[in-house]
Amino acid sequence: MTKKSLFTKVLFLNIISLVAILSFGTITQAETNSQQSKSLTEVDSKYVCMITDQEFAREQIPVEVEGKTYYGCCEMCKAKIKNNPQSREATDPISGNTVDKAEAVIGAAPDGKVYYFESEENLSQYSPSAAN
Repeated sequence: MTKKSLFTKVLFLNIISLVAILSFGTITQAETNSQQSKSLTEVDSKYVCMITDQEFAREQIPVEVEGKTYYGCCEMCKAKIKNNPQSREATDPISGNTVDKAEAVIGAAPDGKVYYFESEENLSQYSPSAAN
């Protein structure tokens, strides 16, 4: 076998290996993105409007009610929190129990929608089918 022939075979095998590695990496990245889109990230309540149930990049307006702090994104939400006790409650999608939004563990989906949980354990058990 000539040096040129050997070089060509080695080069060909390296190219095939590289293509396989890149393809595998792409599949792995796609799987990772899919898993991330299904999971929640725990967020601090001060970044959540507890009326629209959305996460925001900036801190929301704090609303003190009966010694607890809730958050709203605008004056209308602030008024609703003060005047409507039901707006301060949510249902844990895992246990089905009612939770106080000021005391809940809050998880945000990639689209910004938040869910309220009675424990970090329940947050970690969340899956999109559990919320629907």
